[in-house]
Amino acid sequence: MVETLSIAVIGAPAVGKTSIIRQFIYNDFSEGYTATRTRYVYRPSVILNGNMYELKILDVPPIASFPASASQEWMDLRCRGVRNANAYILVYDICCVESFEYVKMIRQQIVENREGSSNEVPILVVGNKRDLQRQRFMPRRAVSVLVKKTWKCGYVECSAKFNWHVILLFKELLGIAVARGLRQNHTSIRLQGALQRNRCTIM
Repeated sequence: MVETLSIAVIGAPAVGKTSIIRQFIYNDFSEGYTATRTRYVYRPSVILNGNMYELKILDVPPIASFPASASQEWMDLRCRGVRNANAYILVYDICCVESFEYVKMIRQQIVENREGSSNEVPILVVGNKRDLQRQRFMPRRAVSVLVKKTWKCGYVECSAKFNWHVILLFKELLGIAVARGLRQNHTSIRLQGALQRNRCTIM
């Protein structure tokens, strides 16, 4: 049996959600911006300590709020599968304070609306566009302390454009998700593509 891990990638418009996913899976970056209007699912494979996992990465279009109930989730096609995800990547633009406020709102709604123990759901906050760090709205350390100490979430900064820390952020999230799911600590993660169209690099 191959276990499936579902990861929802959520963020405000133009923060680089799709770019991060495509760099991770295809090692590809597009300079042009195309808004994500519908939910898209990517299915790469992961080999973790000799065990294979199928990833179901949900590229979620900007949503007004985290679905508060199953019925609300099913009424909005963009939200399908979001409530039951095994983990969340919340992406913001380090140069845009509004995108950070959006992540703050969504993270709070996840904690309030997830069924069961929401604290057990891994949430990784990701600051994208590190290549533009001179334009950032808040020092990295201040954001990191807020996210880790107050929100109790993981924090990573990356540059989708230059593929900097993209693999690291998925490695960190997957390590937390699998460790919590299996109640064990896993240290080595390497990725390989199960399908040609969703090929992954080795970590």
